[in-house]
Amino acid sequence: MAIKIVTDSTSDLDSSIAEDLGITIVPLNVHFGEAVFKDGIDLDTDQFFDKLINGNVFPSTSQPSLGEFVDVYKEISQPGDVIISVHVSSKLSGTINSAQQAANTLSGTVDVRIVDTQQVSMTVGLSAVGAAQAAREGKSVEECIAVAESVARRSNFFALFDTLEYLEKGGRIGKARSLIGGLLKIRPILRVEDGEIGQFSKARSRNMGMLKLEEAVRELGKLDDIAIVYSTDGSDAEKLAATVKDLLPSDKSPFLTRVGPVIGTHAGPNLVAIAAITSDS
Repeated sequence: MAIKIVTDSTSDLDSSIAEDLGITIVPLNVHFGEAVFKDGIDLDTDQFFDKLINGNVFPSTSQPSLGEFVDVYKEISQPGDVIISVHVSSKLSGTINSAQQAANTLSGTVDVRIVDTQQVSMTVGLSAVGAAQAAREGKSVEECIAVAESVARRSNFFALFDTLEYLEKGGRIGKARSLIGGLLKIRPILRVEDGEIGQFSKARSRNMGMLKLEEAVRELGKLDDIAIVYSTDGSDAEKLAATVKDLLPSDKSPFLTRVGPVIGTHAGPNLVAIAAITSDS
């Protein structure tokens, strides 16, 4: 029996990390008018942001179909295997609904366990990574699921936006809706709370916003992992990663990753975000 880990492309998990740990990533869809692209497969991040910034069609996103999950689950499993499928918050996407329907369809044939992280981007990715590392260490299915759920519970995600225009157009503004129309040149800082996007703070400049991201993470206490996420310009993300490296154990460094087209649809250009996992010890 083998334990297989699946996640979706909203995890923003770097493909090299996924390949190394044997994590399968199911892509969501990006729609530009009638054209549909598989996140990270038919459309890479550079191509996407060029279309987003310079094109005249605003994109939308959609979850993978039930059939796509069924195909993936069947393809990666052998008799006796168990699949742990770790996904973006059910309050932000219907992805987990498709995954659950696929699991139900395959009941009795393929054993699929679904984990709703109530998170987004690399806090989903780090939950999947935790489960994959536990599986590699020979832990049981229940222990691997417990690791994924524990990482998700201990996750903190803060994001500095250039504008909330894209988040509002994409319908994911959530509890931060009160910020719309009142920001002018103020940079909003949002966080994930209770599986939704919520207001955290705001800053009068990008530099002040970066400082607030650092302060937010430093106030969390002891940390197990950090991931720095960006959309178009990685220079600030690299600086932030170097600044907060001291918060991690000496044998670890922050992950640095770029959002994919689906998260980019809602985040827009110039996003910098930080995902931090507090220690359970």
